[in-house]
Formats: sequence, C-alpha cells, structure tokens
Amino acid sequence: MPSAAPGPQPPARRRSRQNAAGPLAGLRRAVRRYFGFSRRETSGLLVLLALLVLLLALPPLLRPALPAYDPAPDQRRLDAWAAELAARRVARPAYGNRYASRYPRRYPVRERVPQVPLAPFDPNTFSARDWQARGLPAWLAERLVKYRTVVGGFRAKEQLRKAYGLSDTTYARLAPYIQLPEQLPPREKRTFAKNERFSERKPFEARPGFVPKPRNLAAFDLNAADTTQLMQIRGIGRGYARRVVEYGQRLGGFRHEDQLAEIFALRDAPDLIDSLRKYTFVAPGFVPARLDVNAASFEVLQAHPYLGKRLARVLVAYRQQHGPFQQPTDLRKIRILDEATYEKLLPYIVVR
Repeated sequence: MPSAAPGPQPPARRRSRQNAAGPLAGLRRAVRRYFGFSRRETSGLLVLLALLVLLLALPPLLRPALPAYDPAPDQRRLDAWAAELAARRVARPAYGNRYASRYPRRYPVRERVPQVPLAPFDPNTFSARDWQARGLPAWLAERLVKYRTVVGGFRAKEQLRKAYGLSDTTYARLAPYIQLPEQLPPREKRTFAKNERFSERKPFEARPGFVPKPRNLAAFDLNAADTTQLMQIRGIGRGYARRVVEYGQRLGGFRHEDQLAEIFALRDAPDLIDSLRKYTFVAPGFVPARLDVNAASFEVLQAHPYLGKRLARVLVAYRQQHGPFQQPTDLRKIRILDEATYEKLLPYIVVR
C-alpha cells in the first residue's frame, strides 16, 4: 500500500527554517539579485573582452617594419649643391662713392703727426704741430696757438687751464711738463695783446661812462638801501640790486641778512650773498611791515614770498568757511602750512 505524499509544511516550521539560515543568506540573495550574471551574459562579456584584447594587439602586428635611415646619401647631395652654388657665385664689384663727383670733398685730409714722449717744454714756442705731437687734436692745437697770440703769450699754467676745449684730464697730463709758474702774480693787471685785431681795445677804467666801485665800502642798512647803493658792492649789478630791493619790498623788510639766500637769482651765487652780508646789516629793533591775514585780499596775500598763490587761496577759503582768525596760532589749522613756513611767516602777520 503506497505511502501518502507529504503535505505542505506548516507556516511555523517555514519561518523557523528561514530564521536558521541567518543574515548571510539575505546578503547572498541581494548580491545575486543585483550583481549576478546569467549564462548568456557571461558568454557575451567574455567575447567582448576578447575583442578588446585583439584590438589592442593588432596595431603592433600590422605596422610595417621601417628601414633604418642612412644620412650619408643626403649629405652627399647637399655637399654637391653647395659646391655648385659656390661655383656660380660671382664676386660683387667694388662700387665707388656715387656722390664723390657730385659733392667733392671740401676739407683736406689731415696728415698723421707722429707722437713724441712728454718732456719739459715751453708752450710759448710750440706750433700747432708740436701740440698735436703731444696728443692734442688738430682743432685744439690751432686754438691754443690763437689763444696764445691773443693773450700775448702764456705767463702761467692757469692761463692754459682756462683754454676752451682743454679737458681737465689732458691738462693734468701736460701740467707737470709745462715750464711756467702755476699762477699769475697777484697784482698783475689784465692786459691785451697789441696786434691789429685788438689794438683798439682799452681797459675798463678808460671806457667812458664807467664808474669804478669803491674799494673801502662802509656797511649800510639793507632795508634802507636803494639800487644805487647796492651796486657799489663788487659783483652786484643793476639786475641783482633791483631783485634785492624788490624782494625786500614784497617781504615787508629783511629781519636778518640770511634771508638774502632766499632770492632766486642769488641761489647759485654764494659769493655774491657773502658780499651782501659783508657790506649790509639789519638795524637792531627793526620791525617789518605786517600783513593782516583777516583783511588782506587774495592778491595781497599771494604777493608775499612766504605765501604764494596756493597757500593764499587756501587761507582765504579757510577764512570764509570758519570765520576770521582769532590769533596767529590758528594758522596751524591749515594743513598745507608746514612748520618751517609758519615760523618764517609769523613775524610778518598780524590778526586784528
């Protein structure tokens, strides 16, 4: 009698078997579901990999073998071409100056003067050729000969040193061999050569209208001097005297002699400033003319040497915006007025 087929298992047993498999069975099922391949997909992947390998291997297999390069034939061909070009080359004829016939040379070619070693010499006996033999160019040698004729002969080395065109380097090279004193005698007057070119020239003292300047000049008040009195100082002409007087008037009077150095025309003449300081003075207790900064107009302010247009414009604008100045120290509130200018300007201003 056949046995009966087993019936369906109860749900309780099925759940107990699934629980017995554990979490690894769930992981295997997830991997197989998302990353598993069927037999057909596996075969297709293997065929695709084989084709990729074949494509990578075909280029080296199909590339033809290149022959080794031999540069010798090409070099021989280049040498042959170079020899052929050299044989065809024709030397260019030497062309003369096409302007020579149209514009002939006006200056003769100077001959070369042989040089001689330096030795003691008298420059009054030298010709232009002798100077050239000592290393001087022709134009300078001729100039020295003419200069010697004009001054009536060299009497000291300082005359040669003042010659136009003679550099300090050339003079220093020749000076030890010149048989002349270093300087002229202190009281030797300037004389002119008696030749047909300068025979009519006379000393300054003999010219009409020349007024000699006094040798012993007494010092005088700088603020009370006029141009005539200033011109008595040696070196001070009419132009310098006028500038000194005009600067003193614009300034309101000099407070000390050092203010002479502020005159633009005397900035490069320290010897003239020393002469003015020597023969002038400022009277003790002198009070300069003062400038009312609250009432003066822009034109009056900008004419003062210590203010100028820029500072005068700012001063007027500040006065209009903030009212009149109460005291001289209020000028420090103007930013462009530096401390040095303020100290110089202070004795020349007043606040009313």
